[in-house]
Amino acid sequence: MESKTLGIYPAQRAMFESEQYLKEVLYPDMHREYYWSSDFSPEFYIAQAKAGCIAICETIDGEELLLPEMQRGYAVLDFADLHISRKVAEIIRHRPLELSLSVQLDPVAERIDAHHRTNWLTPAYLEILKRTEGVDRHFKALSVSLFDAGVLVAGEIGYTIGQTYTSLTGFSSREKRYRDYGKVQMVLLGQALERQGFSFWNLGHPYMPYKTALGAKIYTRTEFLRRWYPAIFNKELV
Repeated sequence: MESKTLGIYPAQRAMFESEQYLKEVLYPDMHREYYWSSDFSPEFYIAQAKAGCIAICETIDGEELLLPEMQRGYAVLDFADLHISRKVAEIIRHRPLELSLSVQLDPVAERIDAHHRTNWLTPAYLEILKRTEGVDRHFKALSVSLFDAGVLVAGEIGYTIGQTYTSLTGFSSREKRYRDYGKVQMVLLGQALERQGFSFWNLGHPYMPYKTALGAKIYTRTEFLRRWYPAIFNKELV
């Protein structure tokens, strides 16, 4: 693969585990956003996630690859800033809702696959997330499910690292009667994360309006890492 042509660079687990590489190359070089790897091990996945990347899966030149991205900007939600619209508050007040957080990923993954025309959460990617269980006590892959009267109407898959939570991808029912339930799921999740003592919610890419509508603030890479690095590695980024 020609890294210069595609604008993505080969990655190895050791890079993401090297404090020197993170501080001297990965974090400051704004020309490098995307990396690629054929390493589908849970150890590699956890290493890139801890570094602050968010990975998707793509097929390039006929080979399925992980593409960790060191984003230029991030949407970050502090729970004190969580915004609850009047419509969402009304649904929460009047409907028999249940929010579930689980390490069982398949039910939500199946709905995500059915919901999206193109889905980067491939079987290989999902398998990595499953295999992370028990590898690192600070990392946990989770599914989030919102039920209305027992019907699964919205959900997402993400992961926790320490006291941070990162969203990956999700779905909400296209049925008209469940409109706004994706927003409901996110509000209830934010409240649940706050109750459990999480520090902040990493919502990833900053350009989707629903994230700022939820109360997220937009951080540059540098600003994000000044919060992320101490939260993950228990020391300041200098």
